[in-house]
Amino acid sequence: MPGELIVVVDDDAAVRASLAALLETAGYETIQFASGSAFLDSVHELAGACVLLDIKMPGLDGLEVQRRLNRLGAKLPVVLVTGHGDIPMAVQAMRAGASDFLEKPVRRDRLTESVARALREAPGGPAGAQERAAMAARIDTLSPREREVLVQLVMGRPNKVAAFELGISPRTVEVYRRNVMTKTGARSLPHLVRLALVAGIDPLGEPAPGARRRGPSRGGREIAGQQSAEE
Repeated sequence: MPGELIVVVDDDAAVRASLAALLETAGYETIQFASGSAFLDSVHELAGACVLLDIKMPGLDGLEVQRRLNRLGAKLPVVLVTGHGDIPMAVQAMRAGASDFLEKPVRRDRLTESVARALREAPGGPAGAQERAAMAARIDTLSPREREVLVQLVMGRPNKVAAFELGISPRTVEVYRRNVMTKTGARSLPHLVRLALVAGIDPLGEPAPGARRRGPSRGGREIAGQQSAEE
């Protein structure tokens, strides 16, 4: 809620200032760091804060900073920000424990909504158990095929790859994906991945339900591609 501390970590001074200004107009207090290492040096003084963390930084990038926070046992909610997001990166971020994954340029309403939710659902907070139950209930509304598509998305697979694995067309995957987003109330793909992980759907390293075993590539054509993580 407004009045709480938001830590802005970004190597671009103009971006730091812009994000801090947006948050301050919403009533938050902010502190800025130009690097992940500088932030980690002070993390013990920032209990209760929410971290707005850029992914693409020299030295320690945002994902590595997130991993180090995890190793330190720091219970700080993290919102990762990037100018060049894709599905695998979004999945990696959410799997590492990020609360959200935003793409630049970030709208003020999207930013403040994400930060407010991250603070409300902070690790170890009172909303945790209720959140897990609510998310599991949403997942339970999915049909078997919708759940298969969800698993493919949680594994970081773009629509074309998911379609190949499930033996359906990319257009059909997109239809199921929209249905999944609607039924779960997900605002974006990273949010959907977070819903699934919190609800206990974590298929990494396991064969996806209904998936066909991958054979040799078809005529050597590349079937994988990138999609925006905000789609």
